[in-house]
Amino acid sequence: MCCFVFSPVDFVVCFRSSRGRAGHGSASAEKTGKVLGEFCQCYKEQYGVALFNSVRYEIEGNGGPQAQLLHRKVPLEDHVIYSGNLFQYIEENKKWRNRFCVVPHNYGLVLYENKLAYERDLPPRLQVNSAGYKILTSVDQYLELVNSSLPGVTPKSGHSPILKCPTDFPLILWHPYSRHYYFCVMTGKEQEKWRAVFQDCVRHCNNGISEDSKVEAPAFTDAVRMYRQAKEQYGTWDMLCGNETQVLSNLVMEELLPELRTTIGPRLKGKAQERQRTWIQISDAVYRMVYEQTKAQYDAVMAKCEQERPQMESTIRTDMDQIITSKEHLASKIRAFVLPKAEICVRNHVQPYISSILEALMTPTSQGFAEVREVFFKEVTDMNMNIVNEGGLEKLVEYMEKLSHLAFHPVKMQSCYEKMDQLKLEGLQQRFDVSSTSVFKQRAQIHMRQQMDDAVYTFETLLHQELGKLQGKDDLCKSIQRILERVLKKYDYDSSTVRKKFFREALLQITIPFLLKKLAPTCKGELAKFQELIFEDFASFILVENTYEEVVLQSVMKDIMQAVKEAAVQRKHNLYRDSMVMHNSDPNLHLLGEGIPIDWGEEYSGQPEAEPEADKRRRAKQVVSVIQDDEGVLPYEVGAESLLQPGSPEPREPEEPDPGVLPSSSDGVEEIRRMLVKESLGDGVKAEERLTNGTNATRERGATEEVVAVSVPGDGPRQGPASEGNGVHGTTAASPVPAAEVPSGPGVTCAAPASPMLASPVPGGDVPSGASMHQATPASPKPRADVPSEAKVPCATPASPAPRAETLSPSAGTPCHQPSDKETGEEVAPACSECSPPQPMGTTESGEGVQTEF
Repeated sequence: MCCFVFSPVDFVVCFRSSRGRAGHGSASAEKTGKVLGEFCQCYKEQYGVALFNSVRYEIEGNGGPQAQLLHRKVPLEDHVIYSGNLFQYIEENKKWRNRFCVVPHNYGLVLYENKLAYERDLPPRLQVNSAGYKILTSVDQYLELVNSSLPGVTPKSGHSPILKCPTDFPLILWHPYSRHYYFCVMTGKEQEKWRAVFQDCVRHCNNGISEDSKVEAPAFTDAVRMYRQAKEQYGTWDMLCGNETQVLSNLVMEELLPELRTTIGPRLKGKAQERQRTWIQISDAVYRMVYEQTKAQYDAVMAKCEQERPQMESTIRTDMDQIITSKEHLASKIRAFVLPKAEICVRNHVQPYISSILEALMTPTSQGFAEVREVFFKEVTDMNMNIVNEGGLEKLVEYMEKLSHLAFHPVKMQSCYEKMDQLKLEGLQQRFDVSSTSVFKQRAQIHMRQQMDDAVYTFETLLHQELGKLQGKDDLCKSIQRILERVLKKYDYDSSTVRKKFFREALLQITIPFLLKKLAPTCKGELAKFQELIFEDFASFILVENTYEEVVLQSVMKDIMQAVKEAAVQRKHNLYRDSMVMHNSDPNLHLLGEGIPIDWGEEYSGQPEAEPEADKRRRAKQVVSVIQDDEGVLPYEVGAESLLQPGSPEPREPEEPDPGVLPSSSDGVEEIRRMLVKESLGDGVKAEERLTNGTNATRERGATEEVVAVSVPGDGPRQGPASEGNGVHGTTAASPVPAAEVPSGPGVTCAAPASPMLASPVPGGDVPSGASMHQATPASPKPRADVPSEAKVPCATPASPAPRAETLSPSAGTPCHQPSDKETGEEVAPACSECSPPQPMGTTESGEGVQTEF
């Protein structure tokens, strides 16, 4: 067993060296190997069962309802979700540094030294896979979690906490095992936008096990469940998030961390804050090494299973009928033994609560899907009105490029996602041993995003098909409205199907573990006697434990199906009856979905020549808009410069502070705050150099461009695209109810909403960074239901928007100085000439001694 030392670095060295000693592996490495050995045995057993189920499903098929909406087969990979500047706390030197953060389409968090480093394709400072993290917007929330992670170590009142933030708007990424990340921004509006972006990253990365895998994914999740049930851990598990290696690492740490805490915690020395900080670093170091060991062992098991798969699949296809007969015989014997006990348990402990659980699930979930429908309707309607008033095909291309990314817009989708925050299973949660509702919330939110993307993809596919037949703006307007109504009908049907499936799965996920736990004392010990009923040749495809669970599932499935069916019959929350099958009014629609993906910009922009790869990356479409100044000093840098880098010859590069000047605190928080206050008053900083994340503006790279302007005396109100993500939209009519008839005539058009516009600042003018501009804007008129179908409503054509200013981007040949570790406290990775876009495969920072890819 390794000696216990208190420096995290020494602990890592000791841990690794003891792993290499012959016959004297460390306690942590031994524990990891033990857990992985037991899990891999479960995985091998579940792999054969999953392979048999997959082949059987392929042969027998499934008579489920066919989806009406198209599904995007080629994911959108040419866009950036978000990018902007924020402050990051660097633990190595206890300083706050300005960083340029990019969230690519794969939802990794990638931080660069500045925007120039990103555009020149220099190595990033940090890459974070956010699976398993929680987003905190309060230092108090964070301190509460930190205090609970190491019991008995709580800073006394009046002492400095483990973290100080220079602004009132922190963003903290907390993980129970891995390292924590600290950020802050200037305003509450920025904080909300970044929070929505970070939550979308967590939601996406948590769903890291691919559902396209019909064998490996179910084998893995069933193996995790079986392993935990063998340890008498039933119910949902919050840390089933990330890819397979991350989930397995969480599984190991769940057992390993309490032992480390008991052994190492009392031996930590120093003040409470230092002990907490040391414990976080030790936990992170152990997690990284567990990850390395887990990845190697799991990959080896996967390779072995893949090697054996052809032979197993050949046996299954040859003896399919015999395997099914053998399994049914085993199930009948287990059913005769288990079913009477299971039915009594269901009748007494589950059946009375099914309707309550279902109602608790239905209300927020259906509200969220209704909000998805409303957001989609509003975006398409706004686009239609703006196209009619501003121009034809050119405007259509611009708006369709934005609309195609709607499902991936964290801010616009936030109103849908937050409906699930109402989900509460109070009382029922304790009764059925549900540790948290976060599993169900995230699952529903993923369904919402998928349904939104399916609706958008179906709409743009149908519209693309119609474009060749149109003759003018009026035809375009009518076609958009007609296609919108068709897509909404398809959405209503598909969302009903998806929600009913979600409700059934959630009810099973809540009740089955409860029943298994209740029946375990009387049934589990007797299962071994049924093993002799399985032929040895089929033992890889039929397991007694799995068959037992299927029998328990059958005991409650009838009640669950009946509860969901009754809710649909009563038309609760716009659910369709199972007997209602929507006739396929578009027989060729799914054939359209098999074609080449639509690229609106390339197809209709009239630019036959392809952009160079570097320019394409620099000008990648950005889903969420944000102001970015390409030149000048950022406000964060201004505050940091005065404290951290006085007299620096290059304003972009941080340097060591003057040894003769002592900051007011170890973190330099007070000085930064004082400089930020001065900055907000506009001391000597031009308006063009302001960083105002969270507002709209024209970006030269990576953003959806938006135009804003104020009214000028003598000019009419100018109109432009609706604002993205800032909450400023013209008022539009509510979407029609699913069964309502929406009149559509040849000339029915509506006046476009006047979008708020802000003129570019006067040269030399000084605008306070915290100031906000408010302007009254006319609300968009609601379409009247009583307008005859042949009536024509005239539309005012606004003045064309002012041309956007082009910002010069730095040339690739310009030298870029990279600060040394003496300047920043971080190790700078060498620049590479050709770096592929970073993938969210791990948490690596160049300032750390250990670099592990997750």
